[in-house]
Amino acid sequence: MKFLRFAIVILVLVVNLSIASPSWAGKDFTKGADYAQVTQEINQLLRSQNTPEQLGYTPERLQQRLADLQTQQRIMQTATKRAQCRNETGHTLAVYANLPKKSPTSLYFLGSGQITDDDWDCDGIYLPSGTSITINPNQLGQPLSSPSAFKIVDGTQLITRTNSQGSIELSVLPAELLTTGEISWTIPTWSQAEIDAKPVTKELLD
Repeated sequence: MKFLRFAIVILVLVVNLSIASPSWAGKDFTKGADYAQVTQEINQLLRSQNTPEQLGYTPERLQQRLADLQTQQRIMQTATKRAQCRNETGHTLAVYANLPKKSPTSLYFLGSGQITDDDWDCDGIYLPSGTSITINPNQLGQPLSSPSAFKIVDGTQLITRTNSQGSIELSVLPAELLTTGEISWTIPTWSQAEIDAKPVTKELLD
């Protein structure tokens, strides 16, 4: 009788594993909307390399944009876990995140030295107007003229830090820089002081 019960338990386990993907299996981000969008733009740029002006690019800018998109594509091709955001700014960081298939993308608050849990999907970060931001490490920081959302693609491991000049640096070039009206995400008009006063979102943490 004990052997029969044991056999039934093993049979149920095998059936479950054959139906559902194991939680430890690697994730395939090449089937998502981000990958489709990036691939579509790459193909468009490749077709326009001889006539970049038709897309509003100089030859140099087109090649730079193409390289940036190919980097994003490689991230999604090689990533094995959901996008995460790490805060090394010395301040509270507002991040856009969601629990896949359970919650929409919303703003949450990540303390300095913290990283989002990999059960969550970090979609990007929010930075207030006036924040000095360094996109290219070879250039000086430039202040944002308006509150902005920095979107990252699936699988990105983003570190946001403050450099020695007090400017915000991102470890990975964002996929898009968006302002109010350009995306459905909420883009408030908070100051950094207001963000620092927000309680850290504990359920977001690893």
